Amino acid sequence: MAKWKLLAKRALRSVGFPMHKLPLVRPPMLDYYELDSPLKDIYATISGRTVVDRERVMMLRQFARATLPLPGDVAEVGVYKGGTARLLAETLRGSGKSLLLFDTFSGMPQTSAGKDVHQAGDFGDTSLEQVTRFLGGCERVEFFPGLFPQTAQGLCERTFCMVHADVDIYSSTRACCEFFYPRLVGGGILVFDDYGYLSCPGVKSAADEFFAGKPETPVFLPTGQAFVVKHGSSRA
Repeated sequence: MAKWKLLAKRALRSVGFPMHKLPLVRPPMLDYYELDSPLKDIYATISGRTVVDRERVMMLRQFARATLPLPGDVAEVGVYKGGTARLLAETLRGSGKSLLLFDTFSGMPQTSAGKDVHQAGDFGDTSLEQVTRFLGGCERVEFFPGLFPQTAQGLCERTFCMVHADVDIYSSTRACCEFFYPRLVGGGILVFDDYGYLSCPGVKSAADEFFAGKPETPVFLPTGQAFVVKHGSSRA
């Protein structure tokens, strides 16, 4: 503790000041965007094509980098305009991994009354053509337009080291859990973008229900995201 802080606390305590009422001051921290300088350029490129904020982008980048040594590919369900897909593709560049992208590319599917706030058709201001152009030049990107998980038929033998589920609603979150969990390698990470958002209550409900009784538990982050690390060896 800095000497001036120690002296100030002693002075306040000597006059009977209630120390528990002292404001908590967060110490200065390193800026991850300064530590990872390419991320600043990536974020500048994607910021107009995603509703995922700076802090969640930072976490997503770290999850992707952490799983690079693992076998398996990366998937994103809920691509919207391609912002976080571009972030993942740039992070995977040169790794030999494929990025599988699942979305209707025409807005949200039917939602569940009583479980979701969003409505069918939300986030419809996008298209497969727009996203394909935005991701032009990215390596090993595969598009699966349509309703997930029907669009994942034929992929049962694929394994994944990381999955980004940015789907906002109950049914799609449940579908992500059911399809990807068995195909996630040991140490692989499943990220729920909207787990803590009041506008997406179905995400938390679906994730908590699915992982009840399983060895993994979703870890809730201050960003509103949650993640699960698959137990077991590096084999699916």
